[in-house]
Amino acid sequence: MTKDTTKEAAVAAEVLLFDDWFDAIEDGVRARVRGFIETMLDEELAGALSRPRYGRRKPNEDGEAPPVVGVRHGHRRRGLTGTFGKTEISVPRARLIGADGRTAEWKSASLRAYQRRTKAADALIAGAYLSGTNTRRVRRALNAVFAGPVGKDVVSRTWRKAKGDWDAWNGRSLAEEVPGSSPGIVRLILDGTVARVRLDRKATSISLLVALGVRADGQKVLLAIKSMGGESEAAWRALLDDLVRRGLPTPELAVVDGAPGLEKALAALWADTPVQRCAVHKHRNLLAHAPERLHEEISNDYRDMIYAATRQEVEARRKAFIRKWRLKCRAVADSLEEAGDRLFTFTRFPPSQWKSIRTSNAIERLHEEFKRRIKTQTVLPCAETAAMLFWALLASGQIAMRKIDGWQTLAEKPSDHIIDLAA
Repeated sequence: MTKDTTKEAAVAAEVLLFDDWFDAIEDGVRARVRGFIETMLDEELAGALSRPRYGRRKPNEDGEAPPVVGVRHGHRRRGLTGTFGKTEISVPRARLIGADGRTAEWKSASLRAYQRRTKAADALIAGAYLSGTNTRRVRRALNAVFAGPVGKDVVSRTWRKAKGDWDAWNGRSLAEEVPGSSPGIVRLILDGTVARVRLDRKATSISLLVALGVRADGQKVLLAIKSMGGESEAAWRALLDDLVRRGLPTPELAVVDGAPGLEKALAALWADTPVQRCAVHKHRNLLAHAPERLHEEISNDYRDMIYAATRQEVEARRKAFIRKWRLKCRAVADSLEEAGDRLFTFTRFPPSQWKSIRTSNAIERLHEEFKRRIKTQTVLPCAETAAMLFWALLASGQIAMRKIDGWQTLAEKPSDHIIDLAA
């Protein structure tokens, strides 16, 4: 007789990965959570009523019983989800008597009204979302932790709770960033990135304009993020005007990617502020003006010039670069000359700071982390969500920013001598 394996296969198919991973420690802890929470709430209410359940009021120094401050009136059932999983608890109820004789329902300070999840659970859900998964995948990812499914609507509501912090961050004063009052902002790094969002039910590309500040102690700090239709002069001017309105002083240096709109906005607002063009962005521009067979040679000559050890070497190698490539590929030489002295502003500063000034890599790293995060969501719900998500990656500690290289010499002033590299 042939063995029928159909039924056995069906039974085996019902067994999912992790279903039989029983942990006695986890099970024991979660079984005792309910009793701990109920005991904590009972003790909190006993303190509010000045007597435990079924206890008598203690007489005062005169031997008289203190006045009644409230009375218990039963319990109510409530489901609560925490990092310990889901549990159903019995919440004590009481009415407190006020000084005017009126009564009011007692409210626990530990368990907020209508609370269905602990703050740690909300933080875990939001953290999983920020780590690079979408709302639907969070449900499966946290299933084992919460001993049950987490609806995608729960993830969305948890994420929206951060909006209050986002609004407060956008409106915070930057007056404390004035140099001298605290470490103070002395340098700005400005750049933009593109995100896909849903507008009028259609996927649309928007620009996220990012302003990063460098304090006098070298610590980088995110100052502003704005979602705009592009990187025009008006868009960048709106961001810079907002920084000024909130008290940001004129920076000692601005590092930019070379976008024309940004440079015009800076010139209109802070005409005397030195500007450094990002050397990495200019390198890409040079390669775009030449055939691929010349890319390696251009890159070698460009690195020799930009990463020269002294100001005099930078000057000599720039002249040599322009002479060579004006004959070999004029478009490359013209592209370098277009940047002008702004590409070499770093040479006016102490050599220990050159590495941090030459490029806008500090923001580029944030852009890379943001792109990695939204990879699972090719289109974000709206423009504000995109900006808010960028901010939350830093505010939640998902991305940490260290001090810039050469911060020990930030107190030294740049040289007033501007080398004539175009001569």
